[in-house]
Amino acid sequence: MNATELLANSLSADAHTRQDATQKLESAAQDNYPQYMLMLSSVLVDESTPIHIRNAAGLALKNALTARESTRQTDMTNRWLSLPNDTKAKIKQDALITLSSSNPKAGNFASQVVSAIAAVELPQGQWPDLIEILLGFVNNQTNTNLRIATLQTIGFICEAIKPEILSLRSNEILTAVIHGARKEEPSPDVQLAAIHALFNSLEFVRENFEREGERNYIMQVVCEATQNGSVGVQVAAFECLVRIMSLYYDKMGLYMEQALFGLTVVGMKHPDERVALQAVEFWSTVCEEEVDLALEAQEAAEYGDAPETESRFFAKIALPEIVPVLLQLLTQQEEDAEEDEWNVSMAAGTCLSLLAGAVQDAIVPAVIPFIEAHIKSGDWHQREAAVMTFGSILEGPDPAVLTPLVNQALPLLIDMMTDTNVHVKDTTAWTLGRICDLLIGTIKPDVHLHPLISALVNGLQDSPRIIANCCWALMNLADQYVFYEEEGEAAQSGPLSPYYEGVVQALLRVTESSGNESNFRTAAYEAITSYLTQATPDAIPVVQSTAVTVLQRMEHLLSMQNQILGVDDRNNWNELQSNLCGVVICVIRKLAEGIQPLADRIMTLVLQLIQSAGKTSTILEDAFLVVGALASALESQFSPYIQAFLPFLYPALKAHEDTQLCTVAVGIIGDISRALGEQSAQYAGPFMTVLFENLQSDVLNRNVKISILSCFGDIALAVGPAFEPYFETTMSVLRQAGAVEPNPLDYDLVDYVGQLREGILEAYTGIVTGLKKTEKVNILISHSQSILELVHRCLVDEERSDALMRLSYGLIGDLADCFPGGQLKQLLLANWIVQELRSRQRMVEETKKTMRWAREAVKRATQ
Repeated sequence: MNATELLANSLSADAHTRQDATQKLESAAQDNYPQYMLMLSSVLVDESTPIHIRNAAGLALKNALTARESTRQTDMTNRWLSLPNDTKAKIKQDALITLSSSNPKAGNFASQVVSAIAAVELPQGQWPDLIEILLGFVNNQTNTNLRIATLQTIGFICEAIKPEILSLRSNEILTAVIHGARKEEPSPDVQLAAIHALFNSLEFVRENFEREGERNYIMQVVCEATQNGSVGVQVAAFECLVRIMSLYYDKMGLYMEQALFGLTVVGMKHPDERVALQAVEFWSTVCEEEVDLALEAQEAAEYGDAPETESRFFAKIALPEIVPVLLQLLTQQEEDAEEDEWNVSMAAGTCLSLLAGAVQDAIVPAVIPFIEAHIKSGDWHQREAAVMTFGSILEGPDPAVLTPLVNQALPLLIDMMTDTNVHVKDTTAWTLGRICDLLIGTIKPDVHLHPLISALVNGLQDSPRIIANCCWALMNLADQYVFYEEEGEAAQSGPLSPYYEGVVQALLRVTESSGNESNFRTAAYEAITSYLTQATPDAIPVVQSTAVTVLQRMEHLLSMQNQILGVDDRNNWNELQSNLCGVVICVIRKLAEGIQPLADRIMTLVLQLIQSAGKTSTILEDAFLVVGALASALESQFSPYIQAFLPFLYPALKAHEDTQLCTVAVGIIGDISRALGEQSAQYAGPFMTVLFENLQSDVLNRNVKISILSCFGDIALAVGPAFEPYFETTMSVLRQAGAVEPNPLDYDLVDYVGQLREGILEAYTGIVTGLKKTEKVNILISHSQSILELVHRCLVDEERSDALMRLSYGLIGDLADCFPGGQLKQLLLANWIVQELRSRQRMVEETKKTMRWAREAVKRATQ
């Protein structure tokens, strides 16, 4: 079978044919990679091959060159680079030829292939003439398709590689892109491709943006493109402005004043929704930037510093112009709009929320006249827009400013839960949810609580979207009322106590539904979880009765599993089991050791659930989390269940390809060790063996390995001196892991090394604390220097997190505490330790406390 047939069959509607072809292609890629790549490129370049098959070839080529995971990407890069030069040259030549295809779609596929190869080769100093070739193509006025495909390619390359790799050519690249985007360009398709390329290269041309003359020209071209005759070009130009505002806010003052205010306000009124959406998005981005800048300014002020970038208050200045437009757009709701269909009305609501965050109190007088004029309108569009406006401005302004307005509006909003229009009720339920979440203090228990809860509970019998919002509002009520009340002493009862049983019963009735449209059933389970978590002592009987109900449901579901036939039934069954597990976990945490009478029943159900889950890892994860919660609650009383559970734990620990399941399984080892304490020593050997084996795996995700290192600390802390048989191997592993250094240019690696170091420090902390004040403490002495060397590296790292600092200070203190007799005096008197423990740099209060404790511990150990 030839390549064309194989690719055609891989797209077949027949599952067997498709799987067979896919398998053969995968085998070809494994068995003869050079031939496989040549085969694909020959199909891509062949003008006589149907376009959908050429697309499949282009996609397969791209997928053989790019991967999301960095380790897999490294493998793919090395594989490509090891190809014979003539093979690579042929594939590159085919891809370049396809850029000029008479079929624009083929050019699009080829642009992805060329950019994928470029992303591999250019950082290695290979394919040096590529940019020269592409610039030549862009200037080819006779072939429009070639120019479009080449501009796409340039945009993809700029997006994929680091700017410094092509810094010497950035001016030429920018010139080519801007030339294609100018209003003088006769082809709107070329303009569109050029604007898209500019969008993808905006970070790439950062140096050009620093130069005022070049920046002015770029902004001129983009602003002119927003007025283009082609709507597609207008949309792309506004998308560009959104990205420019996000990347270069501090450079936008002059352009906002001269052009962008006017362009974007007019853009929001554009009859074509695609343009209006992007113009609204522009102001949403402005508001997001200014909210972030306000937070930065506040943080800097606390430390007596000036913020790096100061807000220009664009949103506040433009408020009189943009608010009326946004309010008008809010009234353009569609009667039958799909829930996940983004439209101008939704975009305007989102923008209004962000605007309230950016301008704070100033939003209130700007919108109140609109709310008052329309909240009782006969037209549902006006009523819904007024409620949406009110709900959207509840976060940002000072609560003291909003409180009288909310007090005045609450009775009306509660009444509107019986509105004749479903959209008005839906938005009202959402707005009440926002009030419960953000301004709980405005809800007076003796005035508002009864009518509010009655309205929300009645709403649980409405349409799915309204039920979901009522569940969310009830959940916020439980979560925030407890938070609000906790300012005083913990009480036996609370404002919600009289309603507990009724609310939970109403939510349980919602969860009896067989469907889950708009996630209303899931929302009900989440609300139940909140009520059980926040239950005051007088509501504990409700927690207990709910636990029994949920366990009965789990039993019923398990008895039904043999009747499940279709994929939808299985998915529904899985989802319900996950929801029920979530409630059980919450009950266990709430009742703590009081869960003991139900423990046998819970473990029996969980073990059945694990057996019935097969390879459905999400169910296994949820079941394991129940076990972990039960272990934490029962502590030493959990020991009767361990032998029955271990046969299910070990396969999960060895499921190296299932990152999430393996992570949860590692966490369970920590839960069991902490629960049993010294009694867990009998399981420590098998646990450590499987964990060491996992660290050797090439398949296991590196983040799981961080969890394993941290788990060493849990085991060591639990078993104390009984950890000695594993001590030397563990310390060797931790020392090797601690030697990993980040590459400053690889942001993913920098982030990973930070997390890795946290895991290592957690392991060291558990080991040191477990051995402290025991007869085995002296085995730490020979390792103390390497431990402190890692701590030093962590503390001098500019990217260090607060958690890393806290762990570092804590570990210094723990080591000092282990040897009050001065055995580590010389190490602890090192200049860097003395300076660090007197540090006055920014840190949260908890970290400061840890640092002060460590300072005292070191003082005791060195006197």
